[in-house]
Amino acid sequence: MLVFSITLSAGQAPTAPTAPTPQGSQPPTFKVQVDYVEVDVLVTDQRGAYVRGLKKEDFQVFEDGKPQSISNFAVVDIPIESAARPLFAKEAVEPDVRSNERPFDGRVYVVVLDDAHTDAANTAKVKIAVHKFINENLGANDLMAIVFARGVAGGRDDDAQEFTNNKRLLNSAVDKFIGKKPRAATLELLDSFNQQAPIRAAGGTADPRDPYKGEREMNARKVLEQLSAVSDWFASVRGRKKAILYFSEGIEYDIHDVFNNQAASMLQSQMTDLIRSATKANVAIYAIDPRGLLALSDGNIELQSPTDPAPEAANLNERGLQNEMRLARESLQTFAEETGGFAVVNSNGFTNAFSRIVEENSSYYLLAYYPPNPKRDGKFHKIEVRVARPNLTIRSRRGYVNPSGKPPAPVKSELSPELLDALNSPIPISGLGMKVFAAPFKGTQPNASVLLGLELRGRDLKPQENDKVEISFVATDAKGKVKASSKDAITLNLRPETKARVEQSGIRVMRRIEIPPGRYLIRVAAHDSAGGAAGSVSYDLEVPDFYQSPLTMSGLVMTSPLAAAMTTAQADAELRQVMPGAPAATRTFAQNEEIALYADVYDNEVSKPHKVDITTTVTADAGRVVFKNDEERSSSDLNGQRGGYGYSTRVPLKDLAPGLYVLRVEARSRLGDGMTTGRQVQITVEPPRVQ
Repeated sequence: MLVFSITLSAGQAPTAPTAPTPQGSQPPTFKVQVDYVEVDVLVTDQRGAYVRGLKKEDFQVFEDGKPQSISNFAVVDIPIESAARPLFAKEAVEPDVRSNERPFDGRVYVVVLDDAHTDAANTAKVKIAVHKFINENLGANDLMAIVFARGVAGGRDDDAQEFTNNKRLLNSAVDKFIGKKPRAATLELLDSFNQQAPIRAAGGTADPRDPYKGEREMNARKVLEQLSAVSDWFASVRGRKKAILYFSEGIEYDIHDVFNNQAASMLQSQMTDLIRSATKANVAIYAIDPRGLLALSDGNIELQSPTDPAPEAANLNERGLQNEMRLARESLQTFAEETGGFAVVNSNGFTNAFSRIVEENSSYYLLAYYPPNPKRDGKFHKIEVRVARPNLTIRSRRGYVNPSGKPPAPVKSELSPELLDALNSPIPISGLGMKVFAAPFKGTQPNASVLLGLELRGRDLKPQENDKVEISFVATDAKGKVKASSKDAITLNLRPETKARVEQSGIRVMRRIEIPPGRYLIRVAAHDSAGGAAGSVSYDLEVPDFYQSPLTMSGLVMTSPLAAAMTTAQADAELRQVMPGAPAATRTFAQNEEIALYADVYDNEVSKPHKVDITTTVTADAGRVVFKNDEERSSSDLNGQRGGYGYSTRVPLKDLAPGLYVLRVEARSRLGDGMTTGRQVQITVEPPRVQ
């Protein structure tokens, strides 16, 4: 189910990531080895509006009734940002470069889709609701992951989506959801009762049976386990509020009837464990019933009266259905209320509810203190937060549970602890600024050869004699399996003039990895051993099948005179022959530059002679094409073999006004219905700079 961390199973908890940079304050900073307690506090007035302007001295924190010293205090007020996009485009162009140069300052959501407790008929309602949140409420500075809570019916391991702000990928993951909840227990029992009518008519007795009872028990157990696992994993994200958006119709299993339900006691314990995990990790669960306002349900419509009144006493009627719905609703409310979130049940007000979720995760106070009893004794500790002002409402988690047992053994690795922590962080680490791009090319069949480019920010490096910069790339597929990895150490024994250039503009590293077609998450991390800075970036990459698809294009690589001037520690031998300089991660260029770009167009339709047109365009913000270059290729150049056309061109920028542009390279075959393939990137042109 979870594909979040390459060493999560070993119990390695990452170093506390950098918290959002709140306005007017600094995020809490603690020694990593101490298990400190974070409490995010939402303070509202009598109208329900968030109260700003409170200071550290306005708060008191009590653990088990005893006052605690607030060691760190932060006012978090996160803006909601929209992605920059050209005016002519409906949506922003997906970036082909990822960067951590700006510290992460957004909200963090995990959407849990519970197929075991969602009726198949309500699948579309779930998708509509989640799409609505993603498309209307997810900011460009936010991160979200999609997780499927599976029951007995199971599902594909590669349906989940790791943390990203790419709305296309998130929506695509949501579209894979299918509800698989068994038919209502009341209806199954009533069917069984009616089928037993001949037995009763003959004077016999028979108890109606629910054929899905065992599946319902197992579904509840598996989903609770998975919710706990998400909460436990979420504990590795520090310094910010964390939200689980749990879309489910609720667990309708009666955990209170321990005499008739053998699994009741076990499920009670698991529900307690879930709440403990969530409160320990400071995770708020927002439980959302996607059905909206419930009136006459499908179960009510399907319900038929039995031929004799006996089942009325057993609630095999509308009252039984209502009781199941009540139990399900109560489970959602319990998850939410006990963890500091809220439940959206029996309501069509998703717009207001989603806005409230965003507001609660945007503006709050973050308090932190060292626990008086950090022992691994498994005991619950109650937390109470008070504010020294009247008529205010406070919402925060109610407590936490100490871990139990022995602490996990350290993970054995060839990587330094700093690099390993950065590599495993779910959110980008910004101590060592970096830009990353990935461009897939055809490799050894059936693989692609992916060019990975990493540019480290110069001012974060402290190059000294024998200084080493550790670098690691890890590519995991959609099932969370590591498909390729590399680790290197670059020694920065630099001449004075090179050292000055590196400190000013940074250093570039190129790598190639071979991976088959598919969807990947590439984690990149670096650590400067001399200065101590570490950084990480996660990159979503989709690798086409260059050998089977009729017409495809490689990744698009580009450079410019200023970009090529950056010191390159290790260049790419394959592109050195076709580009004037090393491929660059910058997408901002000066007017007095020209862009040099390169791509391969792979044509597998060699049975008939044909032409392929390759066009490069630059489109201005308002939709006007300000540059165009057309070239023609012939399949005869491939000598009857499946291959590619190497394509390069130059784009002068001197006539382009400063602003936002879209650069697109498109190939169109003249064979058949004119298949097309292409790549596009969003670039920014700035006033002239000194080269």
